[in-house]
Amino acid sequence: MATEGGGKEMNEIKTQFTTREGLYKLLPHSEYSRPNRVPFNSQGSNPVRVSFVNLNDQSGNGDRLCFNVGRELYFYIYKGVRKAADLSKPIDKRIYKGTQPTCHDFNHLTATAESVSLLVGFSAGQVQLIDPIKKETSKLFNEERLIDKSRVTCVRWVPGSESLFLVAHSSGSTYLYNVEHACGTTAPHYQLLKQGESFAVHTCKSKSTRNPLLKWTVGEGALNEFAFSPDGKFLACVSQDGFLRVFNFDSVELHGTMKSYFGGLLCVCWSPDGKYIVTGGEDDLVTVWSFVDCRVIARGHGHKSWVSVVAFDPYTTSVEESDPMEFSGSDEDFQDLLHFGRDRANSTQSRLSKRNSTESRPVSVTYRFGSVGQDTQLCLWDLTEDILFPHQPLSRARTHTNVMNATSPPAGSTGNSVPTAGNAAPPPLPRSNSLPHSAGSGAGGKGGVADGAVASGVSKFATLSLHDRKDRHHEKDHKRNHSMGHISSKSSDKLNLVTKARTDPAKTLGTPLCPRMEDVPLLEPLVCKKIAHERLTVLVFLEDCVVTACQEGFVCTWGRPGKVPAEPFSCSQEGRMQGVLQDQD
Repeated sequence: MATEGGGKEMNEIKTQFTTREGLYKLLPHSEYSRPNRVPFNSQGSNPVRVSFVNLNDQSGNGDRLCFNVGRELYFYIYKGVRKAADLSKPIDKRIYKGTQPTCHDFNHLTATAESVSLLVGFSAGQVQLIDPIKKETSKLFNEERLIDKSRVTCVRWVPGSESLFLVAHSSGSTYLYNVEHACGTTAPHYQLLKQGESFAVHTCKSKSTRNPLLKWTVGEGALNEFAFSPDGKFLACVSQDGFLRVFNFDSVELHGTMKSYFGGLLCVCWSPDGKYIVTGGEDDLVTVWSFVDCRVIARGHGHKSWVSVVAFDPYTTSVEESDPMEFSGSDEDFQDLLHFGRDRANSTQSRLSKRNSTESRPVSVTYRFGSVGQDTQLCLWDLTEDILFPHQPLSRARTHTNVMNATSPPAGSTGNSVPTAGNAAPPPLPRSNSLPHSAGSGAGGKGGVADGAVASGVSKFATLSLHDRKDRHHEKDHKRNHSMGHISSKSSDKLNLVTKARTDPAKTLGTPLCPRMEDVPLLEPLVCKKIAHERLTVLVFLEDCVVTACQEGFVCTWGRPGKVPAEPFSCSQEGRMQGVLQDQD
């Protein structure tokens, strides 16, 4: 394995990284892929996706894994960090003709050791309900494509329901189905139920109940992803028009909106307590939005290209008990947050939060979330109380100092956040999670450009400094201290044409919908590592590991600190396996 550093080593694939909790390590023996491990030709194919379900069986291997690769769909027993993956024995494998799987979701409510319901969306618009344990196909929805002919972008079971599910399409429409009902033999007719700013909801007009029950039309362009809040009451949608829209699902009321800095939003995730939403997209940023305050509270800059997945890590999020009167929210919300923190928090992070709490910060909380992108990089971020609870106006020097103290590793550790003398001067923006390279790159450094990792045709969006492209062409390191608040008007005009949205993005810039870069804190990643040869499409946080997947079709397991058992292979065997994987590139 190449050592980390400059030069060509920057392009090497990383197999481990360190955070304040300790060492995360790639486990080659736990990699899932096609049975013959042949890399997949990803050109023109839909993103690889991964779904998990736990069947609570008595074997101790209750986790099941589903992933799609091209026209194929695989269903395996997932053994995580405990045992080596047996790729020769998938529980179920399906190959489709004329269409490709695009997304899937298990019904966790009804899953048993004998049966599990899996929804699969397809590129031609259909949705299939299958049972990979019984190897049965129960139903096919939108079979004749009378409801919607466009690609399925996201499919989810409605939380707490055994029969209702929601399907989003690249047409911008989302449909509510019931597995118990059939689809009609003719195209459905709709009746307006409710409409608001940039959305409308219709019911299906028919003499008998049929699918779809509801049709939601949201925004302009494709609806790229949606996510239910942890309590199932709210629905967050991100669209190609660059908007996040959050709805009360039952009452079909718009709760709040947010606009990307530019380009479409591709992914969305709720914090485990439902108080914050993180999005990512074509502006190369992760954006943190407060559900309670309906405003952007921070942005994160670390990726060199489009952000494809964002996810919260509930196992390293920590909350410390204090005076609830100082908390921004109801007492009930606060108690829920404390309960969540006690159940989920990693003990190391809890101690760090307690150490970093002060009298002016009555609630010490740190949310961990991650992101992966088309730049093949994994970024981990910490959202701390300096950002969440600014009890006084954000002072740049104060914020920088407090965050540097909060992110300093414990004595004797080798964490990624190391304060240096070069960081003594306040940066041009409030920042969090300072990188070890920030002093070397300079607080006022200009933005670099994305290198060959960006696919042809999208490179103009893969840089945050469009007007610096020629000057910075040979720069390898994509600086993370660049403010995007000064993108030229000409560049902005070009981006506006591409979005094709009716709402003029220029009118949202500098408003609460889309504050300027200098108006909100700018997070920097704790970790930013190149971990794949192809663009990353999956990031899942499990209790003992982190799971990633790339468009090549490899599903990788990263053991958490202290969770990796004794080496299942000898060092020489593991080294040979790593060599084989690298030779396949």
